[in-house]
Amino acid sequence: MSVRAGETFDVVRAVTDIEALLAAPLPDTGPTVTEGEPDTGEWTVTAGEGFRIIPLWESASLDGMHGAEWDDAIEAAEARLASLVAVLDSRWGAHRQVAVHVALLLEQDGEPVPALFQALLDEDCHGDLAVWGPVSGQGRWVGVSVGHSDGDAPLVMAAVVSDHPVVAPDPPSWL
Repeated sequence: MSVRAGETFDVVRAVTDIEALLAAPLPDTGPTVTEGEPDTGEWTVTAGEGFRIIPLWESASLDGMHGAEWDDAIEAAEARLASLVAVLDSRWGAHRQVAVHVALLLEQDGEPVPALFQALLDEDCHGDLAVWGPVSGQGRWVGVSVGHSDGDAPLVMAAVVSDHPVVAPDPPSWL
């Protein structure tokens, strides 16, 4: 769970959080570290060499949802992401899609996964990224996604800022 669990999605707050993320320092070196709320352990930020990832919103658990109710929850989350992407497109121009599922295939094959993508997978952020960059004259890339790790897990909308271009890893050789 993230610190955003139970919060109502607010596109203005999400944009403000992304702006703060853009202004935050990025680690130059070191391992990927995930931080949580001291009292609850709920995910607040993951930082690694040249990147930071934060949760922007988290849905309720989808446990026990089926059929139309499950579909409606997915569609509502995707609509929230689309509203955020539209605002960011108006600031930075058209985004490009970056597949995250390739990293999942690499992980499942026991192949190395780039640190940024491994961090996304570790936080159940399996949705493809909408990416802009470099933005704001800072030489940084921004990505947002919404997704989950399995059918019952909450949907998590996350933002990533990186000082390296955000591109999908090369697919496994068998693909």
